[in-house]
Parts: sequence; structure tokens; C-alpha cells
Amino acid sequence: MANEPEARQIADIKFDRKNLYREETITDLKVGTIQRLTPIKVDGTKDQSRPHLFVGQTQLLSQSGPVPVSSRIEAETLEEAIRLFPETMQKAVERLVDEVKQLQREQMGRIVVPGQTPGGPKIIT
Repeated sequence: MANEPEARQIADIKFDRKNLYREETITDLKVGTIQRLTPIKVDGTKDQSRPHLFVGQTQLLSQSGPVPVSSRIEAETLEEAIRLFPETMQKAVERLVDEVKQLQREQMGRIVVPGQTPGGPKIIT
């Protein structure tokens, strides 16, 4: 059967029973959201041996449309996550801008030489 390898790969997908979290979304309906990830056991009860995780999310408006920005917030409580949200998102935006600038530098550093490769130009990096 042609789909046997695909079926086997899908059958091999298993949840990591030791790394389960319940998601809760908190928003101010203005600037973003904070996801609180509560560690749970396989029976759904809270896993007291692991800490909550917090992830901040917001959007930037660009000429091409909204750009999602997301980053883990290093906090122990929701109150702390709310307080750290602006600083964390600012750092995430700075990393995003740095990544875009690096990609632009890499693209500008390429030299296209016509006729060097069959089927199209040769790109030299």
C-alpha cells in the first residue's frame, strides 16, 4: 500500500505523558495575551513538582500587515508575568528586528552571476 510509511509515522506519534500542560489565556483585549501553562498529571490533576509557564503574545503592525510576536515570560506568578509583559515583548521585538536585519545583510551579500548554472543564475555566497 502506497500510504503505509505515512500511516506508520502517524501511528508513532505519542503524547509525552510526563510533559502535559493545561492552557489558560489571559487578555486585556488591547495589547496582547498571556498564556498560563499549568503542569498537569495524566489524570488531569495539577503537577505540583513543576512550575507554571507563561508565554506573552502581541502583534506589530507593519506595511505587510500584522506580525505576531511571542516570547516566554520568565515569571512565577500571573501578576509578575503581567508586570514583565512589556519588557519581554520589547526584547522579543528587538530580536525579531535583528533577525530581519541579518537576513537582509545575507541577501545583499549574495552575488548573482548569469549563465553560470544550467537552468538559471548561479548564486555565490
